[in-house]
Amino acid sequence: MATYTEKEIAAMGFVPAQQEYFTGKAWLKNYVFPDDKTDAYIGEVLFEPGTRNNWHTHGSNQILLVREGICYYQEEGKPVQKIKAGDFVNIMPGIKHWHGASPDEVMIHTAIGINAEKGLVNWMEPVTDKEYNEG
Repeated sequence: MATYTEKEIAAMGFVPAQQEYFTGKAWLKNYVFPDDKTDAYIGEVLFEPGTRNNWHTHGSNQILLVREGICYYQEEGKPVQKIKAGDFVNIMPGIKHWHGASPDEVMIHTAIGINAEKGLVNWMEPVTDKEYNEG
């Protein structure tokens, strides 16, 4: 079970994520931003144990590649899935969902947002403890 100090996380190139979109502490490392040549976003998110993002949707597909830990992932109206390191999920446009770390360990995923002109993310309400704990 990996844990990291804030100094180690910063040394890996991560910066704090916008807190209003997360319950717990998350960190971002951005690689590709949409521009006039590349219509995609690619970055990594490090979720400290128990951290999850708010419910949200995307205008186009979002692909999550789990690098480390176990990713809790849930689409609205469906049970929580546990996606292990080395696996991925391809989230269809407009699907309301959330993702985050298991209660006991750090989770890192690479997030790929394609067709960015359709919008990267539409943030919604926080995931409740009850919703998270159903995982």
